[in-house]
Amino acid sequence: MSGFDFDLFVIGGGSGGVRAGRVAAKGGAKVALAEEDRYGGTCVIRGCVPKKLMVYASAFSESFEAAKGFGWTVGKSSFDFSELMGSINTELDRLEKLYLKGLQGNGVTTFDTRATVKDAHTVVLPDGKEITAETILVATGSRPFIPAVKGAEHVISSNEVFLWKALPKRILVVGGGYIACEFSGIFNGMGAEVTQFYRGAQILRGFDGEVRGHVAEEMVRKGVNLHVGTDVSFIEKKTDGLHVTCTDGSTHIVDAVIYATGRIANTDNMGLEEAGVKLGRKGEIEVDQYSQSSVPSIYAVGDVTDRVNLTPVAIREGVEFVETVFNGNPTAMNHENIATAVFTQPEIGTVGLGQEEAGGLYNIEIYRAAFRPMLNILAGTDERMLMKLIVEQNTRKVLGCHIVGPSAGEMIQMAAIAIKMGATKEDFDRTVAVHPTAAEELVTMKEPVA
Repeated sequence: MSGFDFDLFVIGGGSGGVRAGRVAAKGGAKVALAEEDRYGGTCVIRGCVPKKLMVYASAFSESFEAAKGFGWTVGKSSFDFSELMGSINTELDRLEKLYLKGLQGNGVTTFDTRATVKDAHTVVLPDGKEITAETILVATGSRPFIPAVKGAEHVISSNEVFLWKALPKRILVVGGGYIACEFSGIFNGMGAEVTQFYRGAQILRGFDGEVRGHVAEEMVRKGVNLHVGTDVSFIEKKTDGLHVTCTDGSTHIVDAVIYATGRIANTDNMGLEEAGVKLGRKGEIEVDQYSQSSVPSIYAVGDVTDRVNLTPVAIREGVEFVETVFNGNPTAMNHENIATAVFTQPEIGTVGLGQEEAGGLYNIEIYRAAFRPMLNILAGTDERMLMKLIVEQNTRKVLGCHIVGPSAGEMIQMAAIAIKMGATKEDFDRTVAVHPTAAEELVTMKEPVA
């Protein structure tokens, strides 16, 4: 080990850091990991896992109504938010123990505390203890950003939502990204009166334009009071609730204001810049294709690098880091054609380029199907699914696939394999449909619409 205490010291016990530490230790490296909060990080403790469980819970309200169309007599229903959160917290405790077991079972030394960087090979714990390592991996993730709006002391972020004991009756969600839109759908489905402000012209910036419009329309149809081109001017706390004055001069009285207006890297006061690590303008660690920072012995993976901020990406970056540094096989993470699901209501599954982006790069054809899925016919709802393929005219390669509707996330995982392999539209056409399913539309769209 050339005189170092450890071969690898990982700062951060989220998905990327835990995977990297565990895999490196399993391969024979002497590894330590420090986590100042809970093992599992944002995804497990205050992100995708509890959120997805809340999505499931919120969707039952529509399921009860749909059941009537299929001959079921559904009695009076009620929802206990505190009981749900108790069940969710029990599951999070179970998952956290599994993360810790995976580390310690592979011989990783864990420190339940904060760690900062002193120099290229030294980390420091709060008690002043210094630990040396041949390689340092920073995997500290990101945190919600709340702008300096007047009255910001009265708002919460997505982190605090998971600490609620009771569901507020009137909720304002500020933001237009996937986190804001997901929480609007969750709380609307649970029975709260939900208003959402977004300062831009349309929610879900960066997604295919038609997908954005489709989801926005369905959110409004389901009851979300969506205001685009609107932002908060100031917030006042009064006896009857929080009075939120927005940029058009109107005032909304709510019980809770949730800001979901982006995230920033957790690099504050970590000693990184003093150690020579170059940070970007938003505080993210700048790394090369192998996740190496400007200091050769310091690497970073996950949201702290602000590349593609998704849990599976952080995990894969952690694996590729170990392959590069400890297995002698330099492996760059491929960030192209990464599929993602957005658990809005309706759900989004997407991989590859949207129509606007693809149209600026290639000559394209658009294949589209919009229809009421079979479930909705007897359920008596007008909600429609949207499926869309973006095809490059010359090579016939499928550049993007976009699905909006039930199980979109499950479908896009399979479609992503084909697109990652370079499938053409004719490959899709040659695939026999599975009937009756909504997914069969992906292989039965024969004529382009644009």
